[in-house]
Amino acid sequence: MPHVLLAPVAASVTELKRDPMGTVQAGEGGPVAILNRNEPAFYCVPATAFEALMERLEDLELNALADARLRDGQPLQRVSLDAL
Repeated sequence: MPHVLLAPVAASVTELKRDPMGTVQAGEGGPVAILNRNEPAFYCVPATAFEALMERLEDLELNALADARLRDGQPLQRVSLDAL
């Protein structure tokens, strides 16, 4: 059965066990798909990439909240950066 890999680099669980940091470095800052019996089991993501992903997710959630409030009729309030 074919599987979609959401990473440009893949490694086996055995390779990950043998050289964890080398496996992470093979991804050159991006995710590495970890395969178990040639099927993706999980993705190994460097800390900096994970932190960036979490910041992006937080931004998307805050934007969705702001959009929902505007749709509910709450007035837009302009604020200068100095006032923050």
